[in-house]
Amino acid sequence: MNSDIGATIEVVDVHKRFGPQVALDGMTFAVRPGQVTGFVGPNGAGKSTTMRVILGLDAADEGFALVGGQPYRTLREPLRHLGALLDASALQPGRTARGHLLWLAHSQGLPARRVDEVVEQAGLGQAARRKAGGFSLGMRQRLGIAAALLGDPPVLMLDEPFNGLDPDGIVWMRGLLGRLAREGRAVLVSTHLMGELEDTADHLVVIGRGKVVADTGVAELLASRSGGRVIVRTSAATHAEAVLRRAGATVVTAGDETLGVSGLADEQVVAVLTGSAVPFSAVSADRVTLEHAYMELTRDAVEYRGAPAEDGAR
Repeated sequence: MNSDIGATIEVVDVHKRFGPQVALDGMTFAVRPGQVTGFVGPNGAGKSTTMRVILGLDAADEGFALVGGQPYRTLREPLRHLGALLDASALQPGRTARGHLLWLAHSQGLPARRVDEVVEQAGLGQAARRKAGGFSLGMRQRLGIAAALLGDPPVLMLDEPFNGLDPDGIVWMRGLLGRLAREGRAVLVSTHLMGELEDTADHLVVIGRGKVVADTGVAELLASRSGGRVIVRTSAATHAEAVLRRAGATVVTAGDETLGVSGLADEQVVAVLTGSAVPFSAVSADRVTLEHAYMELTRDAVEYRGAPAEDGAR
């Protein structure tokens, strides 16, 4: 296990312009050890630029980014400190998968046995001696993940790691991210797939127009966006609404035989309905999806928005 486990990514007041275009406007956040941190935002929000600044591929105009307390470009054998996947196609197509990883390992002073370990870890054992140029997107993703893991780094930064993976690969990726976090590593995952983050991320950094819009735990975000509302399914909606209002609740119709109740916890709703002999089939907390919470947070930060579909459009 890497002795630097516990390292972080720190991005502090980073500004970056490309000509007249403001890409980053005071970007500040941290990626903590022991967590999967989702890094999300609309197209053009600054995710790719931020990750390039972290890796020293773009220089910040102001502010700084650190990996384990140091600028990435000053690190010796950087793959031992941060493993990154930014572009799964960034490889020499004429090399075999194993040859690609051996070349990287040699550049970092890593032994060949480490290559064989990550090949198996990424599920590439049967394809290790095939030329990478013939790989599908999903197989290139696995090869990119193997490269990111090569130096047993305490910090990982993965851009769209679910892209191109089949269902088995998606399950594998979820498990891998969770295991890396449980080992104490800091894991930053940029993706547009909110459903995958909802299942895997502990923390979320939401950005828009080059700024942080939200920096919060996933569970806390979902709880805050649900507003404490309770959903009741009942065949006696009118009666249920009346007794719940008398108990001090705010009640709205949420669908056929469905009520939305605010002002009472779910166990209080059950007690009120039971005490008044109102039949009900379900009472549950109204839990919003991460996608819904994300859309609300970034509503005013979307730079590239398609026109709404016309009625009858196919």
